Amino acid sequence: MIEMAIWRDHLLPRIVDKACARGDFAEPRRRTLAGVRGDVVEIGFGSGHNLAYYPAAAERIRAVEPSTVARRLAAPRIAATGIPVEFAGLDGQQLALPDDGADTAVSTFTLCTIPDVARALDELRRVLRPGGRLHFLEHGRSPDPNVAVWQHRLTPIQERVFGGCHFDRPVADLLTAAGFELVELHNSYLPGPKTPSYLYEGIARPV
Repeated sequence: MIEMAIWRDHLLPRIVDKACARGDFAEPRRRTLAGVRGDVVEIGFGSGHNLAYYPAAAERIRAVEPSTVARRLAAPRIAATGIPVEFAGLDGQQLALPDDGADTAVSTFTLCTIPDVARALDELRRVLRPGGRLHFLEHGRSPDPNVAVWQHRLTPIQERVFGGCHFDRPVADLLTAAGFELVELHNSYLPGPKTPSYLYEGIARPV
């Protein structure tokens, strides 16, 4: 039990920090964050890899991140950005934020891990102002049955070892089921093995 806590709380956030620095994430992040504006809520802020791609129209970021280590690793990136960043909670499933208080929400490589995705998306709908949008970049279930079968098989191992991460969540379906309309959606595979690398990239708005 102690060993698992050390892995989960101290080692895994550092591994995720390195993994999220992959060069082939740069362009998807840039596309996803283009058009972000105003008062932003970012769930799964992690160690701040998105900060380098936020446009000037982003006025403030309220970051939701449960990991103390990830928040500490984010400090140099926060210091390097000109956008005010404040940590605004630990749990995307229960945002300590007012209704209709955000112009934009951001989620990148986060919906794979949140235990109750529907609840987290309900919270994002609650905090977005009328006309607000959710910009998302997530990995999830492939439409290729040969890939999807391995995603299903390997998810229990992935979930246990990598902090609850799922390979096989149908991100677009989860968004629409939660009351979002897909304004833009682009799908692709990152280079490398297909099981972890099918991307959902786009913009959604509450309806």
